[in-house]
Amino acid sequence: MSGFAYCVADGKAARIDIGQAIATTGDLVWVHLTSNNEDAQAWLTDTAKAPDYIVDALTTSESRPRCDAVGDGAFLNLRGRSNEAMTTSDPLASLRIWAVAGRVISVTRRAVTAIDDVVKLIEGGHIRDPGDLIAEFAVAITEELDPEVADLGDRLDDCEADLDADKVFELRRGVTKVRVAAIGYRRFLQPQRAALEKLAALPCDWLHDDDRLHLSSAADRAARMAEELEAIRERSALMHESLTDLRAEQIDSRALLISIVALIFLPLTFLTGLYGMNVEGLPYAKEPWAFDAIGGICIAITIGIIGYFSAKRWFG
Repeated sequence: MSGFAYCVADGKAARIDIGQAIATTGDLVWVHLTSNNEDAQAWLTDTAKAPDYIVDALTTSESRPRCDAVGDGAFLNLRGRSNEAMTTSDPLASLRIWAVAGRVISVTRRAVTAIDDVVKLIEGGHIRDPGDLIAEFAVAITEELDPEVADLGDRLDDCEADLDADKVFELRRGVTKVRVAAIGYRRFLQPQRAALEKLAALPCDWLHDDDRLHLSSAADRAARMAEELEAIRERSALMHESLTDLRAEQIDSRALLISIVALIFLPLTFLTGLYGMNVEGLPYAKEPWAFDAIGGICIAITIGIIGYFSAKRWFG
């Protein structure tokens, strides 16, 4: 079983062995497990004496952001950035937390980058109790996601600035990627906001006023990002429609050009086909100037048709 544990006492943090974490006392004992195998489940059940509901919530394969009050403690599920490859439908890694007075147990199936920031804070003496730890997790996760959401908006702005009929296919691919990413992020940020707000309102003694303020601030930031993602999704849909209309106009203009060319050559084809028949009785067929005359008539017809279409502004 992989992971680590810290004990904070009198403002000082020390790394301890996971096997000794349950027997260790202090202002905060944090155990983090980075696996979801049978050993982790056995440790949570046999050593940590966690209820079956908590064990299932910490180790389930499918999860969404939520917060549940469990006795004097709380279970919190958050989603954050990961340095591992993620799918477009599930772009964020899950961080499951069970917190009670003096103790926090967290579990991840994939590496969450915010954990490294929290480890630095706890080693620097900035985290003293479970409320501080969870608040720092919420702040770190939302701060990391903010640039990701802003980048989606910037990418969509670039697509709107480059709107051109010659780049329709390239722009449609870019807009589709932005829209899919926005939907994937929004899927978790909306319930994450609700989970943080619910945690901030829980009557837990180990949550102090400053912790609740940090949680409320993170929830507000998650709400803002969710609103921005919704705006990006709607803008992407509108831009996709604009690109579709632009592509339709491009096809119509090309079809019109083909039709004009066909109309120009239609009388010419008739004239040349008529005099190409191998029959007797065609007017002036035996005259030496007949070929030049037919060529001149074809040129005159072409100039006349082109002039007519130009006057009607079909070429515009």
